[in-house]
Amino acid sequence: MTITDGRVTRADIEAKLAEIRDEVEREGERARGVGLAVGAVVVLGVVAGAYVWGLRRGRRRRAVVEITRV
Repeated sequence: MTITDGRVTRADIEAKLAEIRDEVEREGERARGVGLAVGAVVVLGVVAGAYVWGLRRGRRRRAVVEITRV
């Protein structure tokens, strides 16, 4: 940052904002990758949970039928 006569210039502010923007973009890219991975794991867990819940429910509702030949 350059200080001329104790004042902050427009160029100083623009340079600092560009630096902050670059840092935020880098962090955003990193967070996006992690977010996608977490989202995929959550979706997989929900699907697996629904499958297991369906298996249990199917076992409870299944009728036992005995067939005898006469």
